[in-house]
Amino acid sequence: MEIEYRLDGPAGAPLLVLSNSLGTTLDLWQPQMALFTAHFRVLRYNQRGHGGTPLPAAPLTLEILGRDVVALLDSLDVERAHFCGISMGGLTGLWLNRYQPQRLQRLVVANSAARIGKAEGWHQRAQMVRRDGLAEIAAASPARWFSEEFQRRKPQQVAALAAQLAQGNAAGYAACCDALAQADLRAEVRHMPQPMLAIAGELDPVTTPDDARFLLANAPQTELATLPASHISNIACPALFAHRVLDFLTEV
Repeated sequence: MEIEYRLDGPAGAPLLVLSNSLGTTLDLWQPQMALFTAHFRVLRYNQRGHGGTPLPAAPLTLEILGRDVVALLDSLDVERAHFCGISMGGLTGLWLNRYQPQRLQRLVVANSAARIGKAEGWHQRAQMVRRDGLAEIAAASPARWFSEEFQRRKPQQVAALAAQLAQGNAAGYAACCDALAQADLRAEVRHMPQPMLAIAGELDPVTTPDDARFLLANAPQTELATLPASHISNIACPALFAHRVLDFLTEV
């Protein structure tokens, strides 16, 4: 299996798949792991071009990102799983709910949207990263990821995430930007049948609360939760995030 992944938690528990945001690795979920593994077998993985997961030979697409999750489930002989993704990982979950819903039970889509940003902006970012590397993107990332208050309160945590991005795979990051430029599921949302929780950050400038409200208004069986956070809400509000996800996934 060429996708880098990690399994934690009791072997007999239901499986929960966690999918990261652009420019982060599976370590992003560490603040939630103690609570999640008390209820689930947790599968974390690195998306294409991140960590130890290589890029495909063909141009990267949202479909490839989604089918990687299906391949992981197949390799583990798991028919259906819960899913929680943030930002690009959330968009991967939306693709699964549209095109592979039979592989899902419940899913959480955090700080994400059926269409993230605009194609021109993603292509420009991809070109810049291929030309100049990730240093400039990493330096600007805290302002997109976190509120000013959180940056003041947790400067070391913010700096560590930005440093991790700076040391990442520029080609992988750029390929994901190109995939996001083409990804648009707005017309498909009404065909996403599995129960879904959309988590929005009140201060998120990247995927706004309106993006989450679009999912609420158009996707069947969708709930909305709003957290006092910007774009990486599982880091800004670790306990609130974990409990809201658990409440939804364990709902009878």
